[in-house]
Amino acid sequence: MKFIDRTEEIKYLKESAGLSKTKLFTISITGLRRVGKTRLVLELLSKEDLYFFVNRDKESTSLLQEYVDVLKAKNILTGLETLNSWDAFFMILFERFKGIVAFDEFQNFIAVDKAIYGILQKYIDLNENKGGLFIIFSGSTVGMMKKLFSDSKQPLYGRLKRKMPLKPLMFRDTWDVCNALGIRDIEEAVRLYSVFGGFPKYYVALEDEHLGNAGFEKIMDRLFFAENAVLEDEVNQILSLEFGRRSGLYYDILAAIASGNTRISEVASFLRKIEPALTRQMNELINRFELVSVEKPVTGGKSVYVINHPLLNFWFRFFYKSISSYKRRESVLINKIKDNTNGYVGHRFEAVCREFLEKLNLGFDKTGRWWGAYRDTEGNRKVAEIDLVSINELSMEILFVECKWQDKVDAKKILAELKGKVKYVEWHNDKRKERYAIFAKSFKEKIKEPDLTLFDLKDIEMAMKL
Repeated sequence: MKFIDRTEEIKYLKESAGLSKTKLFTISITGLRRVGKTRLVLELLSKEDLYFFVNRDKESTSLLQEYVDVLKAKNILTGLETLNSWDAFFMILFERFKGIVAFDEFQNFIAVDKAIYGILQKYIDLNENKGGLFIIFSGSTVGMMKKLFSDSKQPLYGRLKRKMPLKPLMFRDTWDVCNALGIRDIEEAVRLYSVFGGFPKYYVALEDEHLGNAGFEKIMDRLFFAENAVLEDEVNQILSLEFGRRSGLYYDILAAIASGNTRISEVASFLRKIEPALTRQMNELINRFELVSVEKPVTGGKSVYVINHPLLNFWFRFFYKSISSYKRRESVLINKIKDNTNGYVGHRFEAVCREFLEKLNLGFDKTGRWWGAYRDTEGNRKVAEIDLVSINELSMEILFVECKWQDKVDAKKILAELKGKVKYVEWHNDKRKERYAIFAKSFKEKIKEPDLTLFDLKDIEMAMKL
């Protein structure tokens, strides 16, 4: 698959490489697995540059020999020379090479030989003012990478010139990817994005399996439901690398969140545990692995947990609790997942709508979901939710948005329901200017009401082409 987007990232890296001409330059690239870090780095490197993958499953001496072979292949070492220590490897690297050096999955040196970090620190310090060398440290275990360079107790503390957190592709970029695969239907693209998000690896899988024109249902069958499905073990492969042998409770927490238990009390209740028993794992899922984030209503209020990786969220929502039935490909489970996938896509559709609004640049300070509790006329506690709310603090303008993954939506009915909920949003209630928007696959009628805008898939498609 051709390299799509990442224009700003490549520009940033090339700028950094330029700065290395006069002084040693270092940068870290972090991001979740499958987000495209390796492809980005390889896209930057020339034939003369060096790429080293840090294989945690190799012994230190074996990995060192692999790296020595790379140096010989690049004529940095002669065929008769040999290196017997990591100290000797880095000494040669810093003395003889000029260009870009990339260490992929850099955090894995902890499993190989953690003394390497101290050795590397020494040579960075000794060569700080030497130009010509640009070192890239790439890693998937985000929290561990942060610790290596940000913890004052670590040897490499303060040794980075720049940091680049690599985010998943936006929907507009995956729409370009879909087009490249021969997928021209915006509805199909939204469905795929709802499951795979902006992680390039999964679109490469579509290309590898020649599924570009197969349609969403056949794609899901081949990747998930068929015998020997392509992505059957994908989540386990990702998380086993992250969690190691301590995976059980992490898996259970992710399953609880994916099932709709989005507060710590709800997660604890779901798992039949006390909240303090989950504190460490929850903190690590948020801050170390960055698989979970804390989301607050756009106007403030109680926060909830959300899973950052769409495929993980999809898998834990539908497969994890019934893994035995899934392995046997029981038709009852498969049909249940298929029947509920459209509802899952509907929830993920909000992310596409949010990106669309931000692309329109309507002048709002921030956009996000909103939820809040209220009492009905009988005193019962209820929760109101609005898919998206955008606010402008200066003009006190507020936009309320509903996103409906449905055809022939009755806009009048949805608008009435939306107006019934906005009164519970506490934000400059007496002074604010209220506006409304509704997204849908299509509308029964595109009505015209004051301060109301309707957007269907055709509108979204047109905006993504601009």
